[in-house]
Amino acid sequence: MESQDASEEPGVHRGFICASFNQDTTSLSVGTKTGYRLFSVTAVDKLDCIHEGVECPDVYIVERLFSSSLVVVVSLSMPRRMNVYHFKKGTEICNYSYSNNILSVRLNRQRLVVCLEESIYIHNIKDMKLLKTLLNTPTNPSGLCALSVNHTNSYLAYPGSATIGEITVYDANSLSTVTLIQAHDSPLAALTFNSSGSKLASASEKGTVIRVFSVPEGQRLFEFRRGMKRYVSISSLSFSADAQFLCASSNTETVHIFKLEQHSPSREEESPTWSAYVGKMFTAASTYLPAQVSDMMHQDRAFATVRLNMFGLKNICALATIQKLPRLLVASSDGYLYIYNVDPQDGGECVLVQKHRLFDFSEEQVEQKEEENPEDVPPQPASQSYAATVALPSTPPSSTTLMGYSEDGGAQKGEVIPEHEFAEGPVCLDDENEFPPVGNQSN
Repeated sequence: MESQDASEEPGVHRGFICASFNQDTTSLSVGTKTGYRLFSVTAVDKLDCIHEGVECPDVYIVERLFSSSLVVVVSLSMPRRMNVYHFKKGTEICNYSYSNNILSVRLNRQRLVVCLEESIYIHNIKDMKLLKTLLNTPTNPSGLCALSVNHTNSYLAYPGSATIGEITVYDANSLSTVTLIQAHDSPLAALTFNSSGSKLASASEKGTVIRVFSVPEGQRLFEFRRGMKRYVSISSLSFSADAQFLCASSNTETVHIFKLEQHSPSREEESPTWSAYVGKMFTAASTYLPAQVSDMMHQDRAFATVRLNMFGLKNICALATIQKLPRLLVASSDGYLYIYNVDPQDGGECVLVQKHRLFDFSEEQVEQKEEENPEDVPPQPASQSYAATVALPSTPPSSTTLMGYSEDGGAQKGEVIPEHEFAEGPVCLDDENEFPPVGNQSN
């Protein structure tokens, strides 16, 4: 999720650029004008800032690997370079430069994926070596892609077409294409896997229908109608950990939560009601109707909803279990994290239980003073929005950021800290209370 300049989008916090949840929704990463921040989201009443990185300003991509100390950062000042840090030790693991601007980065415990507009790079996260370069992929100006967080089912999904909603499912472990899914008539806008990598949800640019497919088969399992009145821009999709629920947020004021449940025919037979009889008649009739009409009959509406107090602002949503209860988290470009209670039995309207500021009030005051007294502040280069940066014509990178990029190699490893602990062997994340070191996992 990225933000335009505050002057272009009223309501957007001036320091905010992007936000992302980690793979198990225990942490929130926020890219800012001065660097990035990592927050713990394991409690409702408090939001702890566990790290503030100031290595580079204007961070528009920041991704953390689960609860480890590995964090990937991309800055607007150097949009072609990916920096990988061990933030607790304050060391750089490595950096890579690419042929064009980096649009998105995805991580699991096996792979690190970098997406450009017309190519995708797959790295082995244990030693950061480049394993595969997918060149000449369909034009993907938003960098849309999804990587399964389950490293044993390390599936990667990305648009298979720039004109229709085709999904390419790629096995990032075996480095081979798995299947092509004809998901929507219009181009894709959002993709996400469930935690096991067995389901894939998608939405198109129209934003009216969300579909869920089985992986790797590509069979359509569910179809949810978000609404028919207007087209919307879906900004995020996210499954709950048990894959029983799927949430979707957009540029409207409503977040939808859908329940993935199969209607059992045996239950209808046990209690033959008039509604059940009519339902069977419709099901039988649907086999004789055009596909579009038939699909309409099988679509489910939202199980639960949230009414945000904002409209038109970019946000991301996630479903998490916090303090043993299901919650919906919404991180918004207005600079707040909203936490809602979700009723897993009856659904309905979700209740806001907490609202956390991602920025201190003092920071806003400092920014306002700097604007009021420009003569007291040394001139700074104008920071462009992410969209404006991507729109710039491609220019060859300087020799200091890219040393001999070659098409066959795909990405060029940048300078790293000499003698650092990751140069010879696998990445070993030895912080306390983390998952076992990546290089020593038995499963």
